[in-house]
This record gives sequence, C-alpha cells and structure tokens, in this order.
Amino acid sequence: MPQTYDFIIVGAGSAGCVLADRLSASGRHHVLLLEAGGTDRRLWIKVPLGYGFTFSNPAVNWRYTAAPDPGLQGRKAYWPRGRVLGGSSSINAMAYMRGLPHDFDDWVRAGATGWAWEEVRRCYDALESQDELTPANRRRLRGQGPVRVTDMRDQMHPFTRHFLAAARDMGWPVVEDLNAAAVAGGEDQPEGGFGYMRSTLRQGRRWSSADAFLHPARKRANLTVISRARVERLQLHDGGVTGLRYHHKDRSHQVQAGREVILSAGAVNSPQLLQLSGIGPAAVLKSHGVKVAQDLPQVGQGLQDHLAVSQYFWATEDTLNARLGTRLGQLRAGLQYVLTRRGPLAVPVNQCSGYARSAGAARPDVQVYCNPASYSTQASGKPQIDRDNGFLLSVQPCRPTSRGQINIQSADPMQPPLIEPNSLSTEADRRSAIAASRLLQALAATPSIAAVTRERRTPDAQAMEGDALLENFRARSGTVFHPSCTCRMGQEARNSVLDPRLRVHGVRGLRVIDASAFPNITSGNTNAPTLMLAARGAEMVLQDHA
Repeated sequence: MPQTYDFIIVGAGSAGCVLADRLSASGRHHVLLLEAGGTDRRLWIKVPLGYGFTFSNPAVNWRYTAAPDPGLQGRKAYWPRGRVLGGSSSINAMAYMRGLPHDFDDWVRAGATGWAWEEVRRCYDALESQDELTPANRRRLRGQGPVRVTDMRDQMHPFTRHFLAAARDMGWPVVEDLNAAAVAGGEDQPEGGFGYMRSTLRQGRRWSSADAFLHPARKRANLTVISRARVERLQLHDGGVTGLRYHHKDRSHQVQAGREVILSAGAVNSPQLLQLSGIGPAAVLKSHGVKVAQDLPQVGQGLQDHLAVSQYFWATEDTLNARLGTRLGQLRAGLQYVLTRRGPLAVPVNQCSGYARSAGAARPDVQVYCNPASYSTQASGKPQIDRDNGFLLSVQPCRPTSRGQINIQSADPMQPPLIEPNSLSTEADRRSAIAASRLLQALAATPSIAAVTRERRTPDAQAMEGDALLENFRARSGTVFHPSCTCRMGQEARNSVLDPRLRVHGVRGLRVIDASAFPNITSGNTNAPTLMLAARGAEMVLQDHA
C-alpha cells in the first residue's frame, strides 16, 4: 500500500519551505515535501555574491530556455530557476521588495478577494525581522519573523553615493527603507522612493527560504523531506486528487494524500505538472495524448514577467571592478570574506534601487537599478567582470500587461515545457518600454552621473528617440527572472485557475501556492510577495482543515 500523508507539498522552493514549516508546526499533521533538486549546502549558494556561479549550474538550476520571442526580435531568453532546497531563493540576487500597495489592491480587482494591501501587510510584518543600522551606526533587530532582511548600507561600495545624488537630481525621495517607502508610495506619495536595497542575508550569508523555514522544521518527526524526487503526475479519482507518483533513485513511487496535495513548484513547473496530470486546456492536453481530467483553460496561461534594459558606462573613479576585475583582487576579496564575512563577496551587486514615475504616470511605474560594477556573461554562463572601472543603470517597467503561456510539449514529465513569454505584445507595454528608456536617459544625464562618466558604452541610447528607443529595448532588454501568474487566482474557471483560497477550480484536494498564483505581477522583485503568499496560503490550509 502507498504511504499516506496528510499533506503532500511539491517543491521545496520559496513557497514550499514556508508551507512545510507552517503545516508541520503543530505536530498534528504528517507532511511530505518533495524536491527535484538536492542539498543547498554549497559554497556558492551561501556566499552572497555567489549567485553568479549558480546562474547556470545544472546541479542547482533547471536552466530553462524560452521559445523565440517575437517581441524581442526573436531572441531566446535563458530562464534560470532553482532546482535545490530553497528553490530560486537559493540562487536569486536576494533583493527583498514587498511591492507597492496598489499591486495587491489590483489583485482584489482581478478577483482575488482577501488579498488587499491592508490584509497582506499584516503577513509581511509577521514574516520579517529587520537587521537595521541605527543613526549611531550600530545594528539592531526589529521584528521577530523568520525572514531576515538586512540593511547593508555600511557595506555598499563608495561609488553608490553617486546614485543617491543622481536620485536627488531627479527629484526622487531618497529613503532608508524601500519597503517603508512602498507603504507610503501609493496614492499619498506618488513619487515612490529610491535607496539602498535590503537583502535576505544573515551574518554575511544568504538567508534563503530553506534557511528561514525548512532547516529548523526538519527536526520534527512529522515532516518528511525527500530530495532528488521528480514528480511525474498527480493521481485523481472521482473529481479529486488522492496522491501522486514520483521518481526517486531509479524507480517510481506512489504516495497518498489524506487531506491535500499542494503544488509549490513555481511558475514554470506547477502548470506543467497540472497539464501532465490532465488538468488544463483540453486542446493542449489532447494534442499530446494526455487524458483530460478537468478542462481548465487557463492553466499555464497568463504568464507575466519583468523586462529590464541597461546602459553601461566607463567611470572616472574606482567601482567594484577595481576589486573584482583581476584574479588577485578576487583572491583578496575571497580571503576577506572567509576571515570577516564582509567585503565585496558579502554584498549582492544590485545595491541601489527604487520606484519612479515616468513622464505623465500617476504612480510609480518603473523600477530603477543602479550597480557599481559592469560585467558580462560568458558562453559557459559564468560571470565575467570587466577589468576597467564601469557601472550600469537599468530600468524595468513595473506592471506589464502582456501575457504569455507555458504548456507541455509532450506527455513525458522529463521533457521541459514550452515557455512563450509574448513580450511587448500590447501597445501599453510598448509605450512603457519607451517611457522607461526615457527615464534612463534622464538619469544618465543628471549632473551627478555625468560627473563620474568617462564614456558611455555602445550601444549608446542617450540620443535615441521614440521608435529607436523601442527597437533598442526589443534588441537588448532581458528578463529579470520574475515569472508569475500561470495559475492565477480569480473567481471563475473561465479566467483563472485558482479561487482566492488557492484551490484549483473543480478539483478537490488540490491547491497551488507559489508565484504562479499571482493574479498579476507585482511592481518589484517577486521573492518577498511569494513568501507572503505562502504564509497566508498556509493559514488558509490550516483554517480549512481545523
């Protein structure tokens, strides 16, 4: 007989680790957590700047490639996704951005009742513990949540002062905490805010969802974690999910769920697994020989992601390149990190960010990134930092309206799905790309940036207008790895996959709790809202099974 658990969670990523902790905390429920990847006990996962080395490492990364994208001149985008305990929170850039209040009020308007800003803010506050710098340059801990969010201002590169000065040149408020700015950055403060990014770090090391939630929970006897387990498909009977089949150690295994199966495999793999199990658009399933168990047309549809375009510059003074652009500098930085947990390796390269309004926008519609370094990616996927001193400015339209899709390409669970981003497919997004590019031009032209610019690197977009800016965006923009919305919440099966309590329409005993459940993408980096969604989702599961 297959073993039975109360709850089976698929995916030990940002959301799955939260669920494993919360659902097993009382000791009353037996929980199984299945993860396709292996251990996160790896040097380049723990070292903050090590995400450059996990970016293309197949040992911890699904390494997906999207289909040629007509909106981006037919280019194929590389999509790294975490395949390891902690999921993408183990390989991401550690940026912690809640999103803006109107993002969540828009979720409600899209049909996700119960997810308005005032309701999710409570969850954020409970999740976080803020490791902050005081005015006296001492550290203090505010809050008691498991997610450590660290203020790294004392370790930011000195060049970043020019970014803050440029923000003031632009008339942007410079704030100490971008998430506090997000609270005020709605209708009352339409300018948004700019400042140093806070990161999911603790004592100089990455603090992933696995660190915050899973590793402490693994001490419980009622939680079972199986790594390197590839889920093949769900098992359905009489309109409900009863369990699943997974592959582990060269053989297939079956397990049963006494209460629920919860998919937390991410915006790519959760819709893939639903479709492999016969839950999805009937035409897609039939075309690959999958028996239709529930015709749910929106599974895999509605994909949203953020695109950013960057401009690179040579600098008149030292940037991070001066430390990391040579082998000797890298060795010295490594030694400093080993001895002190400080230095260039202890700080993510994305150091300054914020929300801004493009011309005519009523509220912040562009996220700005400013990095005190310039670099490229080699054919092997490894980062290559420039030897000469450089920096970059980058802009990302916050709320795209284009929708793509993710569908299976065969009934074989080992075959990756087809990812079609459908970028810049709406006129609104094309206008946003131009508006964001103009904002980048204005930022580059500020006195503070001009004073430290030795040369603008090609292609130089500074003199471009209109159509040329759009074509530059099409040719050079890229994903910032925030896929979402492929199993989005809503009210009806015709326009969503989940109800507001994250239950799959028409299928008993099945929920999806990860970034695929977003009704629409949030304005900033998506790891923080994914953690929040998982924590609220766990509350709902426990309430429904009280």
